[in-house]
Amino acid sequence: LLGQILDHWFESEPLKATLATDAVIGAMASPHTPGSGYVLLHHVMGELEGRRGAWGYVAGGMGALSQAIAQAARARGAHIFTEKAVCHVLLGRHGEAQGVALQDGTEVRSKLVLSNASPQITFLELTPQEQLPKDFVQWIRQVDTRSPVTKINVAVDRLPSFLAAPSARDGQPLPHHQCSIHLNCEGTQLLHQAFTEAIQGHPSSRPMIELCIPSALDPGLAPPGCHVVSLFTQYTPSVLADGRSWDEQARNAYADTVFDCIEDYAPGFKASVIGRDILTPPDLERIFGLPGGNIFHGGMSLDQLYFTRPAPSYSGYRSPIPGLYLCGSGAHPGGGVMGAAGRNAAQVAIKDFRHL
Repeated sequence: LLGQILDHWFESEPLKATLATDAVIGAMASPHTPGSGYVLLHHVMGELEGRRGAWGYVAGGMGALSQAIAQAARARGAHIFTEKAVCHVLLGRHGEAQGVALQDGTEVRSKLVLSNASPQITFLELTPQEQLPKDFVQWIRQVDTRSPVTKINVAVDRLPSFLAAPSARDGQPLPHHQCSIHLNCEGTQLLHQAFTEAIQGHPSSRPMIELCIPSALDPGLAPPGCHVVSLFTQYTPSVLADGRSWDEQARNAYADTVFDCIEDYAPGFKASVIGRDILTPPDLERIFGLPGGNIFHGGMSLDQLYFTRPAPSYSGYRSPIPGLYLCGSGAHPGGGVMGAAGRNAAQVAIKDFRHL
């Protein structure tokens, strides 16, 4: 249990609760849920520019990271096509992958196919079911993809001024504006209560909020004097109590709850809002192909990690289809902006390619 780990090392409840957010981030779990300690480990392992456990902003926004990878690939001769939806994986006479078919009818032939899509999309939508073992298909169908996350992107005309650390008179960012700001995290019991509400089908009445202001470090993301605020919030169930859907009213009601909470910490925040974009779990699934809205393509619980990710006997990036590989968040070691799954899958694919 994460709570036991934090109690062993720390005394301050606000500090323990703040650290606990990284143990439940993106997970339909509470700090008291068995296995939550691993999720914290997952978020602090590794290093950034020589600093262990460090995180950072991507200059130009997260899309700039994708563009950097694309440029590196093109420099090595890769051809990249976007807005070309894949219909299904093409299979040969012996059931091996031979490329992909696009929805416009185009067929792209290849000896190897690597899928960065979720295991659910890769194996339940893009691959002919009769070519897959029944127990494999059953396992993929049963993967826990519940997500508690609602992402809210906000445009504001000034920096938030927090009661605990008021903004400078000149409006310039202070050190805390350039960090990850955690709200409603004074105690781990608050996180547990927020989780309990969501399990019962109700968006948290006092949600956990991770607030970042990337424009405080990267001014090019917003006009002069204005800023973009990224809110990573939870807990919100994919399906609301009584089977209600996330309509506009439900979306805005939850976002208003989040904004009311921020207002308590930073009076004037609501008045500074120019626009907001609300992405509930169903929105994250529909727009980005995240199963259940889960940023990890499946829960990072102990039964869905290591040799069982995405399924037993298939944790080595190969799939039941020869020549078809899984290289996204649903593969070992899981989600996060680290590229480990992609790099590992590429090494396996290169090794196999040499024998084709």
